[in-house]
Amino acid sequence: MKQFIILFASALLLISCEAQPKKEFSKEALENVMVSKENQPITFQEIIDQYKGKTVFIDVWASWCSDCVGGMPKVKALQEKHPELVYLFISMDKNYEAWVKGIEKYNVVGEHYLTSDGMKGVFGKSIDLDWIPRYMIVDKDGNIALYKVIEADDDLIKDTLAQLKN
Repeated sequence: MKQFIILFASALLLISCEAQPKKEFSKEALENVMVSKENQPITFQEIIDQYKGKTVFIDVWASWCSDCVGGMPKVKALQEKHPELVYLFISMDKNYEAWVKGIEKYNVVGEHYLTSDGMKGVFGKSIDLDWIPRYMIVDKDGNIALYKVIEADDDLIKDTLAQLKN
């Protein structure tokens, strides 16, 4: 019985630790060098710093991702409902040309950056990226207010934005 209680307590501890969403970006994420639409290198820290004082909706996507493209109408609806947000699109496309073509083809409106090493790279690993699209919300202080949602019309987005207005 004692072994069962220890095993059960250990399992609960492991589950509770796993369930804690991140509130800050890791050093690895912030130091990760991305590419701007002008094909210039920029760190994720520099990107986030540009928007201090504003709420940022992050859409991690790729032009080759059918779920990402399928979710774009929901993102556009969110943009219409919340024009005060900064819409930051971080692409997991494999190359610059495909990424730029995807932005134009799908008329993606917002701020755009391309990761340098894809979904399994430094940035992807640092945000526990296991699926795209992936939506996140960063508050006015640069902290993560919503860590992980995969549907642009998820109620967690609406609830998080409502909390941030207060």
